[in-house]
Amino acid sequence: MRLVSKRKLNGNLGKTKLVREVIGGEPYEYYCLGKYVVAAAGVCGGRPTFKYTRLEVSVILSLIAAGESIDQVVRAYSKSRLSPQAVVEAIRLADQALKQSAQALRLAA
Repeated sequence: MRLVSKRKLNGNLGKTKLVREVIGGEPYEYYCLGKYVVAAAGVCGGRPTFKYTRLEVSVILSLIAAGESIDQVVRAYSKSRLSPQAVVEAIRLADQALKQSAQALRLAA
């Protein structure tokens, strides 16, 4: 079962889709931040994770920032089925969030 409705996650992210699914007999509700990145209130305190995992995006971004390659990270987290496309999406979303924060600061000044 999958129901989709539009909701606001917060002012910086704009409109996102609230998705309700049943996975393994359990309800799973999340906001789509991208194709691979979601925010689910019941998973990791609502911090962004990769869809259907408890793998926080911030952990992966920290590894990339520390010099690990995307391929190295994907191999290290192969059990979670993390894909290179998901990591690239996380980097793109982080870039967008940083640009939006900088823009908000300029507007506030």
